[in-house]
Amino acid sequence: MGAIMELKQELRRFTGKDNWLAYASLLGNLAVYAAGVAVSVTAAGQGRWPIAALGVIVLAFAGVRLYVLQHDLGHLSLFRTRRQNEIWGYLVSPFTMAAYPQMRYNHNMHHAYVGDLDARETTEIHTMTLREWREAGFWQRLYYRLYRHPLVLIPVGALYTYFFVYRWPKNAARVGAGAMLAHNVAILAYFGLLWLWAGWAGVLTVALAVWLGGMIGVFLVYLQHNFEGTWWDRRPDLDPSRAAIQGGSCLDFGWVFDEAVANITKHDIHHLVASIPSYRLRAAHRQLEKTHQLRRISFGEALHAFTLKLWDEEAEQLVPFPKARTRAAVAAE
Repeated sequence: MGAIMELKQELRRFTGKDNWLAYASLLGNLAVYAAGVAVSVTAAGQGRWPIAALGVIVLAFAGVRLYVLQHDLGHLSLFRTRRQNEIWGYLVSPFTMAAYPQMRYNHNMHHAYVGDLDARETTEIHTMTLREWREAGFWQRLYYRLYRHPLVLIPVGALYTYFFVYRWPKNAARVGAGAMLAHNVAILAYFGLLWLWAGWAGVLTVALAVWLGGMIGVFLVYLQHNFEGTWWDRRPDLDPSRAAIQGGSCLDFGWVFDEAVANITKHDIHHLVASIPSYRLRAAHRQLEKTHQLRRISFGEALHAFTLKLWDEEAEQLVPFPKARTRAAVAAE
């Protein structure tokens, strides 16, 4: 506990906002996004599929990175002033497909209840406990098996979330129905302009990039709190600081990937001190690794994390689905 509080104190040195770095990150991201749209849509219209595919990949990552920056704006951590953060939060919303006020509210709820087994509705990925699994009926188990399967969770989850759920997310009316409706109108206008420019080829190309970006996003969101060594608990025993630093991951996929997703890979220290701007997260993590034990998760470990399905409260760890008992074992009982 003392080590975590010491780490939290040291991390506050990295919370300074720099508008030059913020604008370089955001405007550079928007430039890449615009280039991705131009290249992918133009190439698709001309039937130059390899170039179109490359453009879609670039556009997908640019969209993910823009979403991460919007998430920073929701924490008021990108720019120096609240007004700057909020203006840009609304402006980028049509391109991230996420309404800024609702995204900010729901994500801040997630931070408030991270690691809390009694408040799992605030998490992006639902995780059952081993006890709940044992008490569940056939249909509930079947649904959960399908839900947690990577081939459903990632592609179907991305399609469902970005194209349907985000059109009216949870707490939409509570936060502001008018803002939510305006956001959806802005998205329609954006895709309407794409249609006027390049017809259905333009619309479908950008929609494909949004879907691919959504899959990258779901992949990352899953790994942020679902991995071997994570930690959850119930109140009053829950320690929010431990849930943040131990229950949040640090993905070690290389600096190029870090930059491509605005360092959201450093999710452990982000949860511990959410006011650190994304452009300082990587440096903060590297600096503090010298004096604190901060775990990194390799790509192989990340893939293994998708085999972990249930939280075992007694063992305090994520575990795979229980193996079905053989008939011989049942007979022996």
